[in-house]
This record gives sequence, structure tokens and C-alpha cells, in this order.
Amino acid sequence: MDIRLLGTAAADGIPGLFSDDEVSRYARENGGKDIRTRSGALVDGVIKIDLPPDTMGQLQRDRLNARDWSALVFTHSDDDHLAINEIQYALIPFTDLDHLPYTIYANAVVSQHIRARYPDWPLDLVETHSFETFRHGPYQITPIKATHIQEEDCHNLIVEREGKTLLYATDTGIWPEPTFEFLAGVKLDLLVIECTDGFCPSDYPGHLAIKDCIMVVNRLRAQGTLAPDAPVYTTHHSIRGKARHCDLERALLPHGIEPGYDGLKIDI
Repeated sequence: MDIRLLGTAAADGIPGLFSDDEVSRYARENGGKDIRTRSGALVDGVIKIDLPPDTMGQLQRDRLNARDWSALVFTHSDDDHLAINEIQYALIPFTDLDHLPYTIYANAVVSQHIRARYPDWPLDLVETHSFETFRHGPYQITPIKATHIQEEDCHNLIVEREGKTLLYATDTGIWPEPTFEFLAGVKLDLLVIECTDGFCPSDYPGHLAIKDCIMVVNRLRAQGTLAPDAPVYTTHHSIRGKARHCDLERALLPHGIEPGYDGLKIDI
């Protein structure tokens, strides 16, 4: 199994669209791993996680074809994860398809938005709930509850196939205890986890700063969810965290955590 990090930025992107902060200036001048588009991922080329507004550019950059998708799995309803108008471009009159060629899995809020935007459209839409596993072909997918939007059942996603297990965890906040307890019974071969706030912790509980990210990873290792040698990568970085890629490396690598970057493909 593999996962490709198509985008690794938070909602503001790096460089930020209208931002002239130090991180944005550095990214514009130096490019490379410091250019970050809004967060989304792709498992084995077929399971698409989230639909950020940068999706088309990400696919063009990496020469990928959305017609390979068999599922689109949403984590939550924030605009940087749910570019709802993009769904229509898979169908007539934009293509020759008269039915959406992939299944959409989404929580109640996202499902409601999709039904309202596309009433009576030929969509296969399945509502998902935290800690309730569902199957999609050879994949077993379990949403777990994140600390992000109080009024919404926001999800992080455990994906399993043929004895390999990964957790894609963006917009996590520090998980509630039931989530940590659930993860105590899981053995992860790979963790992708947000590090939105970088060096600048905020009062908002729905994102992790570097110190929080390290704490969460260490707790997962201590409770046996993560083996000591299981790889850990970050995603969902914000300019507000005031961290360039090289700064993230200096802060995270000593803790066995690698900063993710756009286009990174990880095999497990």
C-alpha cells in the first residue's frame, strides 16, 4: 500500500495568496518543498482523501488521472477539504459519464452539503461515522473522531489493506480520550499527522503545533499504536506556524518525525 501527499498546506496555502510574511516570501523565492498546496492525499492511486480547491493542479503536476479513483473519502466540511463544485466536472456535459464513477464517503455534514448541491444527481453517497468501519473493495476504512469542529463529527482515517495499516490524520487537534483508547487497539505501519500551527501554538483546539504533534506521536508510541520504527510524516502546514521546510526538519527529525511535502509518495 502507498499514500501520495498531493498537498500539505492548511487553508491558507504556502505561500499564502495575499500574504507577505517571511515564510511566504521564502517559498516564492526558493520554491521546492516550501511550496505547499491545500491538503489532500491518494492511497494506491484509487482512494482519494478530501477534495481541496487545488486538486486539479495537483493532478496535473503529478500526471495523475482522477478517472482512476474508485472512492472519494472526506474528513470534514472545511472549504480547504471540500471544494464541492469540483464534483460536477466528472459528469455530463464535462465528460461522457452519466454517473459519478467513484463512491463518496462522508460524514453527516458533508453528506448534507453534497445532497443540497446535487439533488437527484447520479451519485453514490455513503454516510460515515466515527469508529464505524466500512469496506471499499479490498480496503477497510475506519473513521476516528478528531478534535476540530465542535458541531461536526470530523474524521481522521485508518486505512487497511492486506495486513498494512496507515492513519491519515489532518485537522486532528489533540484527540479526545475515546480516540486515544480506540487507537490503543490499532497497530500502525504509517502515520501522517497534521502540524498546522508550527512554532506558534494558538488557543484554537482543532490544530496541532510542533510541541503538540511530538506529544501525540510519543503517546502513540508509548501505548504501542506506533512501533518505534514506524514512519511518521507531517502535513497541513500553515504560514501562521512560521516554519520553513528546513525549520520543520530541525525541529521534528530528532523526534523521528519527517516533514511531509507536496508530491511525496510513501510506501508501506
